[in-house]
Amino acid sequence: MRSIFTRFRAYHLGSPGSSFSYFADGHFTMIEGRLTDESRAQVEREMFDRCKVDAANLLHITSWDADHCNKNELPELLNLIQPRHIECPGYDPHEEYGHGEECLAIIAEYRDRRRNTPQVPTIEHITPKYIEGLEPASAKAFQDTFYNPFHISENANDNSTVKLFRRGSFNVLSLGDVESPIIGARLRRSRILCSETDVMILAHHGADNGFTTKKFLTHIEPNVAVCSSDYDNQYDHPREEIKELLHEQGIWLKTTKTGDVIIRSTGDDTGAFEVINLIEKSTKVSSRRTFYSKKSGILDANGDTLRQRYQIKKSWPR
Repeated sequence: MRSIFTRFRAYHLGSPGSSFSYFADGHFTMIEGRLTDESRAQVEREMFDRCKVDAANLLHITSWDADHCNKNELPELLNLIQPRHIECPGYDPHEEYGHGEECLAIIAEYRDRRRNTPQVPTIEHITPKYIEGLEPASAKAFQDTFYNPFHISENANDNSTVKLFRRGSFNVLSLGDVESPIIGARLRRSRILCSETDVMILAHHGADNGFTTKKFLTHIEPNVAVCSSDYDNQYDHPREEIKELLHEQGIWLKTTKTGDVIIRSTGDDTGAFEVINLIEKSTKVSSRRTFYSKKSGILDANGDTLRQRYQIKKSWPR
């Protein structure tokens, strides 16, 4: 069975918002354009010490809202992680909702500044047209896979990029701020999402907006749900209704309210992973638990085997 050293980290920011990283098979991804005084040292430790990389392969931004991409923090983040590739939301940003226009200018300036370097950064806008042009996930073995946006909605939250990070020995589903039950219904019909999601980043920081439902959780069946939430956030995320629903479904909830959440492959890195919640501003552990990834038995499968496993089968509507 193939061994893939894998790490995921959700960063405590000390302010409302989201920041994550996913490392698998030598590939380091930073998720969201945030970097605060409280998270910088942890990002440095994760990249340089734990994952032993000197630059990020990818900066993936799910939304132009300021709690996902902050114009005051983005320049420092780019200088620190030096991403070789940047994925941006594919909808036109509105200043009343965030810092999108200025963040786009910062990203363009970063690319221009590095034009004469050996590794010129590439920028991809994740639009419905871009997603439509991708190969089906079943043809991509264990490559990261996009699921949204399929069209541009008037509700900016529903234009968030949804992506399954599946390079490693465990997979992470990133949902951005999506809130439409229609998107939820489409996602839960995906055989790969249902078969492979081990860790789910709660949509919209755990808001009770109709997206995260019992039916959705029953189909996706993650072992762990992670909520990016500041301790005293004004919306009390994750909402009590969502916490109760996760508990009923047997899904372990971890939040960044008081410290980072670290998920790492263990043993021979072939499917077992450990979930750790740290105490704020320390390396002390407040809780830990071990799980096994859903795909642990097929990590060495080839492309043909995976295509057969995930081929579309006729079935009654769910």
